[in-house]
Amino acid sequence: MKRRLLLSALFICAGMFAQKKTFNNPLLPSGADPYSTYHNGYYYYTHTLGNKLMLWKTKNLADLKNAESKLIWTPPTGTAYSKEIWAPEFHFINNKWYAYFAADDGDNNHHRMYVLENSSQDPFKGTWEFKGKIAASIDRWAIDGDVFTYNNQLYMIWSGWEGDTNVQQNIYIAKMSNPWTIEGNRVLLSQPTYAWEKQGDLNDAVNPPHVNVNEGPQFLQHGTDLFIIYSASGCWTDFYALGMLRLTGTDPMVPQNWHKSEQPVFAKSETNSVYAPGHNSFFKSADGKEDWILFHANDNPGEGCGTKRSPRMQKITWNADGTPNLGIPVSNKETLQIPSE
Repeated sequence: MKRRLLLSALFICAGMFAQKKTFNNPLLPSGADPYSTYHNGYYYYTHTLGNKLMLWKTKNLADLKNAESKLIWTPPTGTAYSKEIWAPEFHFINNKWYAYFAADDGDNNHHRMYVLENSSQDPFKGTWEFKGKIAASIDRWAIDGDVFTYNNQLYMIWSGWEGDTNVQQNIYIAKMSNPWTIEGNRVLLSQPTYAWEKQGDLNDAVNPPHVNVNEGPQFLQHGTDLFIIYSASGCWTDFYALGMLRLTGTDPMVPQNWHKSEQPVFAKSETNSVYAPGHNSFFKSADGKEDWILFHANDNPGEGCGTKRSPRMQKITWNADGTPNLGIPVSNKETLQIPSE
C-alpha cells in the first residue's frame, strides 16, 4: 500500500512538473504594453500600470501569475512626470539597469520620456535614481521609447508628434551619448502611409481625434539584419496591428535606409478570437536558441484600449529572406511549450 501511495505521489508530482512545461495565453488577466528581458537566469517583466513602475521576476515567464514582484518607483506628486506612466521598459546597459517610461502631468499633450538608473546587478536591489527627461534638441510629445545598441552605438526610437499638436504619431530615431541623454536631433523614420495604419473613428469623442498612428516601436536584430516592429492604427480599434521596417543600408539614422512592409506582419485573428494585437516586445529564451514575441491583445471585438488587454507570448521563426515570421496570434485554447531552457 505504501509503495502504491508513493508511486501515486511521484506520478502526481511528475504531472505537475510536466504541466509547468506548457502554458496557454494570456499570461495575466490584464496588462498592456508588456516588456520582458532575460538576465542572469531570470526573466524580468513589466507592463503599463499608469501610476507606478512594477517589475516581475521569474524563472518561467509562462508562470508570470506566480512571479515575485517589486514596486520599483512611485512618482512624486505635482511634477511633469507624476501621471499617465506608460509603456515602461527595463534595460541592462553598461552593467547598470535603466527604466524608461513615458509620463505627463495629467495632460496627454505633455507626455515625454523619462529614465531611472540602478547600479545594482539585481534590479530588485540597490537604489533607483531618477535621471530626468530624455528629449532630442527639438523637444516634442514622446511615448513608447525603446533603446538598442547597433555597431557600438546606442540609439533610441519612440513615437512622437511632428509639432505641438496631435495630428498623427510618427516613429523617430536618435543617437544617444549615454543611456540617459539623446545626442543631437531626432530623425523621422516612419509615418502612417498605408490604409491599415489609419484605421479608427474620427467621430469617436472618447478617443483621440486622429487615426494615423505609428507607435510602440521595438528594435529586433537577427544576425546582421536589423528591424523595427511597430504598432499601427488606433489601439481602440480591432485593427491595431504590427508593421515592420527593415534596415537595408548601414546607417540607421538615414530614413532611406529603412524599407517599410506594405502589409502588417501581425494582425487580428477572428478565427482564434484574438483582437487588436500590438505594442509588443521581443525576448530570447533562457538558452538563447529561441526568439519570442510578447504582446497584448483582446479576446473579443470592440474591447478597445482598456483593462481588457492582456499579455501573451508565442515563439517566432525566421523566413528565408531573413525577415521575422511572427505567425498568427494563437488561440487561448492552444497549448504551447514554454521557452527553451
